[in-house]
Amino acid sequence: MISSSDFRLPKSRLRAGALILAATSYIVVGVAHFTHEDFFLSIMPPYLPAPLWLVWISGIFEVLGGLGLLYLPSRLFASRGLVVLLVAVYPANIHMALNAEEFASEGYEPWTLYARLPFQFVFIAWALWVGRPDTPSSAEQKD
Repeated sequence: MISSSDFRLPKSRLRAGALILAATSYIVVGVAHFTHEDFFLSIMPPYLPAPLWLVWISGIFEVLGGLGLLYLPSRLFASRGLVVLLVAVYPANIHMALNAEEFASEGYEPWTLYARLPFQFVFIAWALWVGRPDTPSSAEQKD
């Protein structure tokens, strides 16, 4: 049976806010895979098969990951799944950086495409941070 405690947030306000922001972002971007398919298709490396299916699959997993972060029993699993997803989509970020001229017409400056590469590691750390279980406070550990 699902209860309201299954949706409790981390005790830290900072982590709770980061969790809500991450979950919302993954859900919104995941939905965008279906509403703005052309953009996601444009960043797919040409050597990958079935690009539309890959866009849809990654969108589904982003939405599921975002929802999973909100549900405590799946939070850790969802955060780890999002890490796998972030690693899996990293080739698209590399493709954009290495082919910056293709994206200049869409308003991307080449330096921004390179600058965003390290941010994928920030997103990985963020997903792991918000997904980890709360640890008991030092006062609780003494009991």
